[in-house]
Amino acid sequence: MLQFQSVDPQRNLVFHCYKLGDMNFGQVGTLGFRGDKLSSMGLGFCSCQLQLGSLRPRNLGNRFMSGDQVKTMGLEGYKHGGVELGVYRWSRSGSCVVRPRSVLSVDEVVEREGNGRTGGEKQYDAIVIGSGIGGLVAATQLAVKGARVLVLEKYVIPGGSSGFYQRDGYTFDVGSSVMFGFSDKGNLNLITQALAAVGCKMQVIPDPTTVHFHLPSNLSVRVHRQYGEFIAELTKNFPHEKEGILKFYNECWKIFNALNSLELKSLEEPIYLFGQFFQKPLECLTLAYYLPQNAGDIARKYIKDPQLLSFIDAECFIVSTVNALQTPMINASMVLCDRHFGGINYPVGGVGGIAKSLAKGLVENGSEILYKANVTSIILVQGKAVGVKLSDGREFFAKTIVSNATRWDTFGKLLKGEELPKEEVNFQKVYVKAPSFLSIHMGVKAEVLPPDTDCHHFVLENDWTRLEEPYGSIFLSIPTMLDASLAPEGRHILHIFTTSPIEDWKGLPLKDYEAKKELVADEIISRLEKKLFPGLKSSIVFKEVGTPKTHRRYLARDNGTYGPMPRRTPKGLLGMPFNTTAIHGLYCVGDSCFPGQGVIAVAFSGVMCAHRVAADIGLEKKSPVLDAALLRLLGWLRTLA
Repeated sequence: MLQFQSVDPQRNLVFHCYKLGDMNFGQVGTLGFRGDKLSSMGLGFCSCQLQLGSLRPRNLGNRFMSGDQVKTMGLEGYKHGGVELGVYRWSRSGSCVVRPRSVLSVDEVVEREGNGRTGGEKQYDAIVIGSGIGGLVAATQLAVKGARVLVLEKYVIPGGSSGFYQRDGYTFDVGSSVMFGFSDKGNLNLITQALAAVGCKMQVIPDPTTVHFHLPSNLSVRVHRQYGEFIAELTKNFPHEKEGILKFYNECWKIFNALNSLELKSLEEPIYLFGQFFQKPLECLTLAYYLPQNAGDIARKYIKDPQLLSFIDAECFIVSTVNALQTPMINASMVLCDRHFGGINYPVGGVGGIAKSLAKGLVENGSEILYKANVTSIILVQGKAVGVKLSDGREFFAKTIVSNATRWDTFGKLLKGEELPKEEVNFQKVYVKAPSFLSIHMGVKAEVLPPDTDCHHFVLENDWTRLEEPYGSIFLSIPTMLDASLAPEGRHILHIFTTSPIEDWKGLPLKDYEAKKELVADEIISRLEKKLFPGLKSSIVFKEVGTPKTHRRYLARDNGTYGPMPRRTPKGLLGMPFNTTAIHGLYCVGDSCFPGQGVIAVAFSGVMCAHRVAADIGLEKKSPVLDAALLRLLGWLRTLA
């Protein structure tokens, strides 16, 4: 027997239960509303506490799980005062589900399986949707602060664009093999710090050359690990611009050194922000000065040679998939200097080891990661994000939700049907989705590559105007030049990718789609064979081609995009949103948040997000008054973009 009875105008509720499952209760007690809680009045044989969404006897083993609307003996939508209780539901496991319909707490979090069975009771502080580097850094940083975190990953392994896959004895990196932020010094070695925070350390192999550029007019430039060697090579090609070269890259170093001197946390948390300003005022003012500026404008202050300016465009294109005039100076400086300060260091075993190590550290610190967990919607209650629903029907609830999906996926799919917040409307006015990539993973006979071949290459053969066009520029990584264990003996890996819009691949019958993949891939490989490696085609022993549709499918990214791209010349990073959103309890992390694309940038985003979330759930100091003022100020600054 389960009975509800209204007792008085203060919404007291008498809950009589003679038998629940295998447990005899007798009269449970009287429960009363206090603010937004049902709290115990301490009467009867056993006191209970109902915290808006879960009801369970305190100190007893039986579970009361938050689930569907309450169902009792034929009573539909039973109301107690202004709260619609509905009716109770029995599960196959014998648990009783009770939830007020109009309110839900995130203090007691529960997993409900899609087949009607109830899982164990959970108490999550944060749910992170997606296990890209940004999401994993946010999750692990929260875990080491004492938060209980659940990461939900659609695929079978972690990492997203920084994941891996294996075929025929090869271990392929899904995305870029150029790892920034992976050194043993400074404050911008964010990958190293994230791993260390959860007790992990990876063996790395230093890359002597960040990238070898092969450009129009037979311009060849190696970006050496040693800054002096790089400047010497660049000035050898452009001796008349030596002064301009030094002045431009010196400005990059000024920004990098300012960033590298600060403890990096959330720029949306005023106590931290003001503390850093009082400790390092000059560095903070330096960053504020460059915040609205772009690399191309700074370069043009000092450099006049059009070919050298085009080279700097290519440098920035690797960072942001746009030219220097559209690349924020802060983003460019982080990458153009970190490659010399800490250097590019490749993890032994492949890039996928970073995500695997972070996931392992997350679990070892008391949190969880669940694979094949495809989140289809974010659950809102009275405008607050309180949980997520999976494609198989399971639901998970937490105090905060962190989306590592793109902002287009977060607000267009996971919150489908909800009105797009004004802040997101403004974001989409300033930024569009960057194009995706065509990727080719190959195994080749080792003898086709000269022994002194560099690991990373950027190829644009004849025409600078093709830099940003689809299939115009080619990125090439050969990670086996650093780590031979990634391929069978006598073989090398070539990972080739070039920008490609998803529109080129839509509406094709399967046969035509497969034929087009082979045709486009063959053209790209032919270009590399002609420019770099004669005999390349005949040396291929394994080949797999992925299109933007492949990236969309496996990485769950709208149109396979790799992040935001400004519609027009931006005002630096002013228009880039941070981690908080207009929806209470919902945060974003990753490449569609400040400071943007790239491994070091998304790791920075993860660190910032974790700090802001930790403050909001009471694990870090916070000031609600200062918070509100700062968020209003940052919102106003974004309108200037």
